[in-house]
Amino acid sequence: MESLPKIVSVSAISPTRLLVRFDNAVEKEYDAAPLLSLPQFQLLRNPVFFRAARVDPGGYGISWSDNIDLSEFELWTRGTTLPAATHDR
Repeated sequence: MESLPKIVSVSAISPTRLLVRFDNAVEKEYDAAPLLSLPQFQLLRNPVFFRAARVDPGGYGISWSDNIDLSEFELWTRGTTLPAATHDR
């Protein structure tokens, strides 16, 4: 199995969307809206909490707390790859 690129940064770009940058220079937009209906992700409905996403050590995922996180696999496979031109923002 091919290894996934690691996450180098994450930032909230809307109340439900994240911009995730990977170590291979790819940027992806991840829509977290579908998660908000799940009980374990209810805190993400709070915009301040949502913006507090941080990259986990080693770039293997992102987290908001010890109980709320997403893996690099989830973000890589379900994120939408942004065109290279948007990397210069």
